[in-house]
Amino acid sequence: MPLFPTRPLRIQPYFGHRSASRLILSARALYGGEATFGEKSGMAAIGTMLGQFISHEAEGVEVTLEVEGEDGPILSHTEITDSEGFVEFDVALDPEWDLPDHPMWETVTLRWTSSDDSQQVEAHVLAPAADGKLAVISDIDDTIIETGITGGLKSVAANWDRVFAQMPSGRTIVPGADSFYAGIGGGAAGGKRCPKEQMPATKRPFFYVSSSPWNLFPYLVAFQRMRGLPLGPLKLRDWGLNKQTFGKSSHGSHKTSAIADIIEMYPDKRFAMIGDDTQGDLPAFAHAVKQFPGRIAAVFMRTVSTKQFSPEEEAGIAAIKDAGIPLWMGEDYATGLEFLAANGFTPGGETEQIVKTVDRVADDDAQTTAEGQAAAVPSQPA
Repeated sequence: MPLFPTRPLRIQPYFGHRSASRLILSARALYGGEATFGEKSGMAAIGTMLGQFISHEAEGVEVTLEVEGEDGPILSHTEITDSEGFVEFDVALDPEWDLPDHPMWETVTLRWTSSDDSQQVEAHVLAPAADGKLAVISDIDDTIIETGITGGLKSVAANWDRVFAQMPSGRTIVPGADSFYAGIGGGAAGGKRCPKEQMPATKRPFFYVSSSPWNLFPYLVAFQRMRGLPLGPLKLRDWGLNKQTFGKSSHGSHKTSAIADIIEMYPDKRFAMIGDDTQGDLPAFAHAVKQFPGRIAAVFMRTVSTKQFSPEEEAGIAAIKDAGIPLWMGEDYATGLEFLAANGFTPGGETEQIVKTVDRVADDDAQTTAEGQAAAVPSQPA
């Protein structure tokens, strides 16, 4: 039974994504209203943030994902929420659905029953372009925003003022992140906007992987919107007061698994990876380099911590460099100019240049593969 049974039951959808053959989307059943993140301070801000963490989940709710076509539903799939209120959709698309010419947000509908009445909410699914060669996987915490909530109990206590007392508009973006992300994202794709957020998909799709809890999804999306950062599916975690949440290894294992899932879902794309040195990004990125040879195009690391690199991090740096992958490490994104100049990229248009290089390499690889396949086909007799 919920603590406050009179509160309405709602479904909080998270951003989904799809390929031609598979659609991924998750949501959560909660009792209570949707949070707003306007200008608030003091107890009002604290109350809003506490409401995000003291959530009242609904177990056993049947949720149906539907996609409408011109002549009616073309997809209908039902799942049931678990003990934490989460529902996961991983749906095979058979026959396959074509991907659009440009990345775009597609709309699906989630339906459920509350108080004997049928309810529904729109959810948004990112569909990358069919011929897009490059995508981006980015961390969030201390890469675009200083969260202070994923380093264990001590950091939560030390940074409570930022986590609980500041709305998204009061948070400080990492210096240079907005222009850097805009450049590597390639600008608006020209496809349909994400209706609720009123943000278009970027030419190069973004995926965000973070150890922050799902409770902060609307807060983080609000921050991204306010700062003009590209929107994309967020891979967050379910938090509990246990070792699995606050243990040091948990950050890296979550990111390693989430990154692998994204890369495996898009076998025809290469990925630029952006992170920092505070929450296991280096080892996670290095693991991806080893697990998916040739699939990682570049690695950008913001150096935040003043501590020496651990042996695992040193090994990660070596693995990335040994694979011949461009690796930038600096205190803020502006310091990347020296790295880019040293690697033959023109100052002022650094992200555009590295993306062009990545795209050119992908084109060359595709041409080489095609030529090899043609050479392997025996000629037919006249």
